[in-house]
Amino acid sequence: MKIAILGYTGAGKSTLARRIGEKYDIPVLHLDKVNYTKNWKIRDIHESKEIVEDFLENESWVIDGNYSKLEQDRRVEEADKIIFLDFPRFECLKRAYKRYKENIGKTREDVAPGNTEKFDFIFIKWILIDGRNKEHRERYHKICEKYKDKVVICRNEKEVEKVYNEI
Repeated sequence: MKIAILGYTGAGKSTLARRIGEKYDIPVLHLDKVNYTKNWKIRDIHESKEIVEDFLENESWVIDGNYSKLEQDRRVEEADKIIFLDFPRFECLKRAYKRYKENIGKTREDVAPGNTEKFDFIFIKWILIDGRNKEHRERYHKICEKYKDKVVICRNEKEVEKVYNEI
């Protein structure tokens, strides 16, 4: 089983990936953990790609995250199922803030060690505006169209739970 989880920041990609990985005992790769090193420094792109390429060699996997430069075309091509979390922007903002409040001063397991939870203007702007620009929306739309036979779109938590239970 190979599952790619895409979607907007704060929609719950990492949580869903972790749950699916635990349910089926398959490896999970969080792309936030690949893209960043300590203190939110961006990892060298060649090193990041190599990590993803190596992980894709697993017989089964769950990969959460967007990062088109990190083998996104290969990920969605090889995936048996693509789950797109298309939550409304203010729901994502609310969820990201809740995650921040629960993890102030902590490092979540789905990010690189040394990256404490943050919630600042740049991040808020990313959730509400920059991460939903025309380019991002079109990329998601193209993936959903091209792979419509294996894409599941979830627009709320109830739909996520349904997909999780049906996998």
